[in-house]
Amino acid sequence: MTPMLELKTVRKEFGGLVAVNDVDLSVSEGEIFSLIGPNGAGKTTVFNLVTGLDVPTSGTITFSGRAIAGLKPHVLAQLGIARTFQNIRLFGNMSVLGNVLVGRHARLHAAYWKAVVRTRDEREEEKNAREKAREYLEFVGLRRRHQDLANNLPYGLQRRLEIARALASEPRLLLLDEPAAGTNPQEKAALAELMRAIRDRGITLFLIEHDMKVVMGISDRVAVLDYGEKIAEGVPEDVRNNRRVIEAYLGKGA
Repeated sequence: MTPMLELKTVRKEFGGLVAVNDVDLSVSEGEIFSLIGPNGAGKTTVFNLVTGLDVPTSGTITFSGRAIAGLKPHVLAQLGIARTFQNIRLFGNMSVLGNVLVGRHARLHAAYWKAVVRTRDEREEEKNAREKAREYLEFVGLRRRHQDLANNLPYGLQRRLEIARALASEPRLLLLDEPAAGTNPQEKAALAELMRAIRDRGITLFLIEHDMKVVMGISDRVAVLDYGEKIAEGVPEDVRNNRRVIEAYLGKGA
């Protein structure tokens, strides 16, 4: 079976620095796949390559069999790839509902002139977009906060809002960059349940996360990067006990 997402010998150089060193990865449809590694291992660079923020120096990236390396982020969103960021990137002075409507933009079809003159088609599409946005807010537990400014949400709810905004683009593949960062144990447990619920909706998850309890509890498979190289891949228990992984996190004397 062809993987949903596949990276083959992908390399990314920034001047003399090799951030991603001939990495092979594949993410299958319907799974929760985690990418872990020490700080500076190249994980976020991989996400940036998949989502069009960076272009590989060499190698290939395919999504559902289509070559996507070098495509712009808005094109990838239309193909069905969405992401969140390590550092939350919400529109803080916009409402919670407004932030989700921004994510919905990739699925709107009305021509620009229809929006200017407010045609019947455009009004109907806007109404449907708002209904969909409220559905995603309900899904992540934020329906009652739809009128709040994003900046006024607690940190953990801002994380959920960013996920709702990404879901609004109707992705087939959702990349989450450290979604548990800065959250407390109760929020982490609730986040794990949310990720399972997202997968149950038929969305494949590709996750970067430093919290090993979250990673080992939620992932179907895990890959490990160290200094830009993949040093391990497999089911969580095998990765947890891999000597190279232990050394990467704890040092050679571990």
